[in-house]
Amino acid sequence: MSWYYTPKPTVVPVDGFDASADANALRAAMKGFGTDEQAIMDVLCARSSQQRQQILEQYSSELGRDLIEDLKSELGGKFEDVIVALMVPAEKYLCKQLHKAMDGMGTNEDALIEILCPQTNEEVKKIVDCYEEMYNRPLAEHLCSETDGSFRRLLTMIIVGARDPQGTVDEELAKEQANQLYNAGEGKLGTDEEVFYKILAHASFDQLEILFEEYKKLSGRTIEQALKDELSGELLDALSAIVECVQMAPHYFAKRLHKAMDGAGTDDASLIRIIVSRSEIDLQNIKDEYEQLYNKTLVSAVRGECSGDYKRALCALVGDA
Repeated sequence: MSWYYTPKPTVVPVDGFDASADANALRAAMKGFGTDEQAIMDVLCARSSQQRQQILEQYSSELGRDLIEDLKSELGGKFEDVIVALMVPAEKYLCKQLHKAMDGMGTNEDALIEILCPQTNEEVKKIVDCYEEMYNRPLAEHLCSETDGSFRRLLTMIIVGARDPQGTVDEELAKEQANQLYNAGEGKLGTDEEVFYKILAHASFDQLEILFEEYKKLSGRTIEQALKDELSGELLDALSAIVECVQMAPHYFAKRLHKAMDGAGTDDASLIRIIVSRSEIDLQNIKDEYEQLYNKTLVSAVRGECSGDYKRALCALVGDA
C-alpha cells in the first residue's frame, strides 16, 4: 500500500450555498422556546468549513449576534462539542486540541501523536504558526515542557520541519538508511533510539516508503516488527503512527477510531477529533478501511457506541445520517 491514495471526503461544499439563508435558518432553530437540533445539524453537518465560516460572518453582520455563543447557550454535552468543533477552522481546531492535550495535569500523548505524526512539513508549519498566534507561546516550547526523552526529540523534529519535502527520494540512500536502522536495532545488543527517530523524522514519506521495502529485503522482517521488538512506550507509538501513515493514513485512523470505541466506555474526544478533522480530507477512505478491518461499517459502530443528537451529528459527518 502506498500513501499515494486519492483522498475522499464525506463533507464537501454544498451547491447553491446561501450564507444568509443558512444564518437565518440557524437563528430560527434556536429562537424562542426549545431548540431544533435537527435543523442545526442539517445546516452545519452538510457545509464545508469555509462555508461555515461564511455563515458565522453572515450571522454576525446580519443578525448582530455571535453564532458560536448562541450554539453554546442552546446546546449541551457531546453534541455541543461536535457542533462547536465544526465552527472552528481546521488549523485552529487542531491547535485547540494540542493545547487541550498539554494543558493542566498530565499530558495526552496519544492525541499529540495522532495530530502531529501524520502531517507533512507544510501542514505542520500552518499548525505551528497558528498555535503561537492563538496562545502567544511557541508550540515547540510547550511540547518540550510536557514531554521528555526520545519522544520529545522526535516531536520537536517534526514541528521544526526537519522532514524532507514531499517527492525527495534517493534509492541508494534508502539502502544505507535500512542498514543504519538494522545496525541500530536488530543487528546489535540494545537499541540506538536516536537513529530510529532521526531517520523517521527527517526522510520524506516517499523516501520512507522505499526505505521500508529495503529494510524488509535486508532483514526479512517488516519495519513494524522491528519497531515493536526494539522500542516501547510513546516513542514506539509515535514511530508506528508515522509508519502506518506512510503506508496508508486511512488505515491508521480507522484503527484509532476502533480503539476509541472498543472495550468499556468510549473515548469521545478522540472520536469527535478524528471524524471532524478528517471529514473534509479522507473520511470516506477511513470508512472503507474500517469496514475491511472490522467487518462492520463505521456508521454502525458509531450508532452502537453513541446516542441521541451526538450520534446523529457524527453519523451525518460520516456520511450516513
